[in-house]
Amino acid sequence: MGTLTLPSSGHIYLDSSAIIYSVERIEPHFSLLAPAWQQAEAGHFTVVCSELVIAETLVRPIREHDLSLAAAFRSLFASREMQLIPATRQLWDAAAHLRAYTGLKTPDALHAVTAQQVGCALFVTNDSDFRRVERLPLAILDDLLGDIPPKE
Repeated sequence: MGTLTLPSSGHIYLDSSAIIYSVERIEPHFSLLAPAWQQAEAGHFTVVCSELVIAETLVRPIREHDLSLAAAFRSLFASREMQLIPATRQLWDAAAHLRAYTGLKTPDALHAVTAQQVGCALFVTNDSDFRRVERLPLAILDDLLGDIPPKE
């Protein structure tokens, strides 16, 4: 198993899958992400994500009436280590452009342009579709695990 190479400062973007792995402690991804949270808690960088993450992560807890899991997500969103970026009209417009040229799904396009707008030093996901986005400093968790060979 590899390790997640983290920037020394700035922002890292965690997409919804990485947030879910972190809150729900889903292995082996949780272990890969743990150092990122430790460094964020130490103030080395801030974890950022689009506010879209709220709708994407709360679906299962709401569906399953799991109040404690919903509270755990909400607690993370309110933590000092995490910054949620509002989905502005400018970001939606940029997402439409990115989607038109890459074929990304709308939520993924919004995540990518949000990370770019904020100037993230690293974008952490488990979705290989993000490889279509130029100039996105990408880490795909399953690649680090060796489960999925990187695409050329």
